[in-house]
Amino acid sequence: MSYLRKPWIIILAVGFLFIISQTGNKMANAQINNDIRELFSNANSFDGKTFSYDQLEGLPAPVQRYFKHVLPQGQPYVESVRLKHDGRFKSGVDKDWTAIKGEQYFTSATPGFLWVGKTSLFTARDMYIRDQGRLVVKLFSLVKVVDEKGSHVNQGELLRWLGESVWFPTNLLPRKNFEWSPINDTSARVTLSHNGISVFLHVFFNENDEIVRLETERYMEKDRLEKWFGELSEYREVNGIKIPMHIQASWDLKEKTHTYADFQIQTIEFDVPEPF
Repeated sequence: MSYLRKPWIIILAVGFLFIISQTGNKMANAQINNDIRELFSNANSFDGKTFSYDQLEGLPAPVQRYFKHVLPQGQPYVESVRLKHDGRFKSGVDKDWTAIKGEQYFTSATPGFLWVGKTSLFTARDMYIRDQGRLVVKLFSLVKVVDEKGSHVNQGELLRWLGESVWFPTNLLPRKNFEWSPINDTSARVTLSHNGISVFLHVFFNENDEIVRLETERYMEKDRLEKWFGELSEYREVNGIKIPMHIQASWDLKEKTHTYADFQIQTIEFDVPEPF
């Protein structure tokens, strides 16, 4: 009798997990759509502003060469971005790689983004909306296991928005509370002050005048500031703008380098402020 009962137990268990997964996905998708609407509803506009070489006067030499390489004269400022990526991700220093797919949405004139990453087990939402950073992770898109926010998260999310502006480089052009300062002929420092927070990136350029590395100090945990770096490669032209299609993100820890994200852009679109 117990032998005959086992297949039904397995079928019921699988069915129960399927229902949980489907319910979680529906709830997650509804929340994601709400977040996207809130992100774009809070966005300002550049009001038709375009890029001119005249804007580069006084900038560090490698920064000037970078903008001349990646942006054509007269390029309209990008106001929003949406992209899809695949790749792999580590949830901890001693964890194995897991396959991940993600979507990300950005506003430019107003600092803001939403990233949604999905693996076979969890859904993560990383965001900076209305000047508030937050990371939420749910098992099977239903059971919340992480909900982190606070000043240390705000700093990290603002840094993420600044660094990932390489995907819409008009965002890196000089403006209020945004400053480039020289270091040497192959690197410079960019500093952003916003909503009482000041963040910086040490930016490295290669012989092709492309940004290939970003370095800074970022909160890995609350009260734990660590060295962070991102590596960029595989530049391609999208709508006249040259951007990297591959990015790796790592922590430079005392004991070892911990690379936790390895993403490949599959689709990127400018100025389509709506969900995929």
